[in-house]
Amino acid sequence: MKNQLLIRDVTLRDGQQSLFATRMTQKQVERTLPGFKDAGFYALEVWGGAVPDSIMRYLNENPWHRLESIKDYMGESTLLTALSRGRNLFGYNPYPDEVISGFNRNAIQSGISIMRVFDALNDLDNIRSTVKFIKENGGIADCTIVYTVDPKYSTREKVKALLHAKVLPTKIFTKEYFLKKAIELQVMGADIITLKDMAGLITPFRAGMLIRMIKQNTSVPIDFHTHCTPGYGLASTLMAIVNGVDIIDTALMSFAGGTAAPAFEIIQLFCDRMNVSTGVNINAVVGLDKELRAIRTELKEFDSYKAPREFNILTDKLPKDIDQMFELAIAYAKADKEDYLLEVCHRIESWFGFPEPDDKICQAEIPGGMYSNMLAQLKALKMEKLLPRALELIPLVRLASGCPPLVTPTSQIVGVQAVNCALDELNGVPLYTTKSIQFVNLVKGVYGHTPVPVDPDFRFKLAGVKEETPYDTRFYKKQDNPVFEEYGGVKLALNEKEELLLELFPSVTRDYLKKRMEDTYLAEIHRVEEEKRKKIEEEKRKYEILSPEAKQKRLLDGLYNYEWQSSEGETIGLS
Repeated sequence: MKNQLLIRDVTLRDGQQSLFATRMTQKQVERTLPGFKDAGFYALEVWGGAVPDSIMRYLNENPWHRLESIKDYMGESTLLTALSRGRNLFGYNPYPDEVISGFNRNAIQSGISIMRVFDALNDLDNIRSTVKFIKENGGIADCTIVYTVDPKYSTREKVKALLHAKVLPTKIFTKEYFLKKAIELQVMGADIITLKDMAGLITPFRAGMLIRMIKQNTSVPIDFHTHCTPGYGLASTLMAIVNGVDIIDTALMSFAGGTAAPAFEIIQLFCDRMNVSTGVNINAVVGLDKELRAIRTELKEFDSYKAPREFNILTDKLPKDIDQMFELAIAYAKADKEDYLLEVCHRIESWFGFPEPDDKICQAEIPGGMYSNMLAQLKALKMEKLLPRALELIPLVRLASGCPPLVTPTSQIVGVQAVNCALDELNGVPLYTTKSIQFVNLVKGVYGHTPVPVDPDFRFKLAGVKEETPYDTRFYKKQDNPVFEEYGGVKLALNEKEELLLELFPSVTRDYLKKRMEDTYLAEIHRVEEEKRKKIEEEKRKYEILSPEAKQKRLLDGLYNYEWQSSEGETIGLS
């Protein structure tokens, strides 16, 4: 009897977000749905993350329609999943329960079965209310532990700390830390627990060890999610499978690798050799990947990688040496031989044409998006030479702000502040002279409890308070929903779902709904004008076939409300 492994496909959300800046249009998504329906994945991640914001901002499309159209087509063939950030949902500041409840209720009613919820600080208090609302509305609560690593201090900082008799904290994110979070999530009511490595930083050994330990101490299904940027993704996923994980996240080959998740097809080849059943219809996958490959070509302006090799998992044969790599990888994973496992997995990925591991990201131990954001910030200032120092400052900035995990949005907050500190240093002013309001709020405690307490004196210096000060939702101000008289006296947001979009993405939604309102108003004017034109044409047709006497009578009777030129050149019509 085969072992069972469930596959959550993330192509339509995480895959396109990681590789193509979430630019798949509604029509492109719809082209893939027949294949996904036939494939029979356990679940499809289709919504949340950057999808609602991006498709309004760049594609002028309705996020709720995106979700509902997928659900209408997929029916009950597979579970649909979405991603949100607990009390923060998609923004920075926490929202009141009214907004959190409304969002989760509408998402589940619109088709989401599994709501994956995480908090950027791993502060489980920030996801507690979301879990409650998910379950109240009949959804499956997929509760996430965000994976991260300890700060990696430079030699310079270690020496400086030693000279000043300061201790630089280490062993923060231990195996006990992650196990404690998993147990707390199960007690909270998690239906699934996901170890989510959004930065791709988890090594194969750590992946296997944590999955094995969490499985031994909890009783709910465990999901594993990672990315391939630093080169660990495929090997770490294989280690998770070998150590008994219940669900893994993959993307179809054309939307996998690089900054995205591992490829399903490669995982399937491993499963075939390990007597593991995924339950996926491989025939459907082959056709689906061809469609996705065509869509990738259409998205080439957003694509920073070369597409992987075309490979039909049903009919194409692997070269003998690559086939042997699969067997070796499985043996090395079972023996916990991490270095050898990474070497053969990199050879497999290279043969398939996936991007090489990003050594800069691997050495810096930060997410790829964080690195590119820092570089872009410095390039804009023509200060690229400061990047090495900014990278060196990241551990200290993290430590000063309570060692937050480096995931969205804390990775961006810490990265921007590290650049600010490098600029302060260059300008000969004290560090943190230049600071963002987001960094101040992080230090203040607005976003929640940090893994390590923030020094009270540092907090007072930046935020003016010594005690951790959480965001008080009593001061939350609901977004305005104005009436536009010039467009017929209609409200900007017409229903609760649109009101929620206004709360979650105020400026983007305002622009999107305003444009829709203008388009609707102009379309109505066009419709009225078109009806008027058709009526005139019909009256003209009827008039031209009348006898001269009948024409004269109609004119005298005043039966026409519109003017036109008759065939004789006379102006006809009375108002």
